[in-house]
Amino acid sequence: MPNYLDIFKETGALLEGHFVLTSGRHSPSYFQCAKILQHPKYLSDFAKKISIHFENDDIDTVISPAVGGIVIGTEVGRVMEKRTIFTEREKGIMTLRRGFVIDPGEKVLVVEDVITTGGSVQEVINVVEQAGGIVVGVAIIVDRSNGAVLLHENQFSIVPLEVLSYEENEIPTELAAIPTTKPGSRSLK
Repeated sequence: MPNYLDIFKETGALLEGHFVLTSGRHSPSYFQCAKILQHPKYLSDFAKKISIHFENDDIDTVISPAVGGIVIGTEVGRVMEKRTIFTEREKGIMTLRRGFVIDPGEKVLVVEDVITTGGSVQEVINVVEQAGGIVVGVAIIVDRSNGAVLLHENQFSIVPLEVLSYEENEIPTELAAIPTTKPGSRSLK
């Protein structure tokens, strides 16, 4: 098994500093999966690993939250030869747009690049279920909770690891001394 942390560092996808994550938590490290997914060999490797894990599941559609999950979700859909769609925020609410629909009973795999608390993935799951779809699994490239966040009984992560993160009122002094960067995509409309 490749050392994914080394690959993340080599590609500039693992950043160090003081970051405000999409979840609102603060962390000394940030995974910018877009930096690693721009390299076809890594994108292909991750998509194949996810596809192999879910190859025996009955899946109609792959769905991802915008923006981070779109690249890996699309590649997983291509490898699995499944329809691929994504959700995005409209006035702060995760929703289907662009004419995407989920039919009642449609079996859906949720694919995301990185989770810390799993908030965006849970919102996608809610969108699928509200449409009458059935979530058959959740796939993640980097699970920053090291498995502590369980969003689905059929959940798979390629890189499960524990990365420190803090609530606003828990930030250590040495981290608080570093100016914050907010690289996530939640603020995108």
